[in-house]
Amino acid sequence: MNTFEETVKVTDTITLGGDRMVLFSGPCVVESYDLCLETGTRMKAICEELDIDYVFKSSFDKANRTASTSYRGPSLEGGLEILSRVKQALHVPIVTDVHESYQCAEVATVVDVLQIPAYLCRQTDLLKAAARTGKAVKVKKGQFMAPEDMKYAVDKVRNEGNPNVFLTERGSSFGYHTLVVDMRALPIMRKFTPVVFDVTHSIQQPGGRGSTSGGQREFAPFLARAAAAAGVDGFFIETHPHPEKALSDGPNMIPLREMEDFLRMLQRYWKMGREE
Repeated sequence: MNTFEETVKVTDTITLGGDRMVLFSGPCVVESYDLCLETGTRMKAICEELDIDYVFKSSFDKANRTASTSYRGPSLEGGLEILSRVKQALHVPIVTDVHESYQCAEVATVVDVLQIPAYLCRQTDLLKAAARTGKAVKVKKGQFMAPEDMKYAVDKVRNEGNPNVFLTERGSSFGYHTLVVDMRALPIMRKFTPVVFDVTHSIQQPGGRGSTSGGQREFAPFLARAAAAAGVDGFFIETHPHPEKALSDGPNMIPLREMEDFLRMLQRYWKMGREE
């Protein structure tokens, strides 16, 4: 099977698709500056020890929450202010979601990578607006998309003159409240661009708790190891000091205290997956 042979520039110092593992990690949603700082500080230290390239992740708005009463985040202005402070304090690059075309230019003044949510991966105007910022664009495969069809999302970004686009696998809808990861999707999408595996959303159960989503955290190591052995270029793993108290996606986030051991395990399989 053909494989995309070029690397993608994530930041001036981080590339995806080469010989270094890249991790996108942080709390699902921006709850407070203190939470983001605590999580980012610990994750940066772990990644430096393990020689993993690190990008801090958190969302200023979760526009696709199950219920309208669920916490969405501190808004665009408040969220970007917190993310900017984290970036300055920790000297780490930032990735966050954008949901509307008009958000892209402003978000790009703070973050290094714009993430297109899975539900919005076909939204042409959003993809093009993100591309025109010149920042790296991380596109999540929709739960309803065939992996080969993600080529067109990649093309929408590249056709705006931005080569720095990559894909993320996060499972496919399989009945009610259930996602299944088809590991064939990883090499299929790897034909177009580097691929990141989203560990925590692949074990999510959308709407599984009625007004909120559930998750099956116990399966995270199994899916992560399989994706690593399949040869993905990086990982997306949401984490929180106290997932049971998290305001979004707590059931499928990896506890912060477990992240070092989790990454040590994952790194061994990732290195195996890079061997020819």
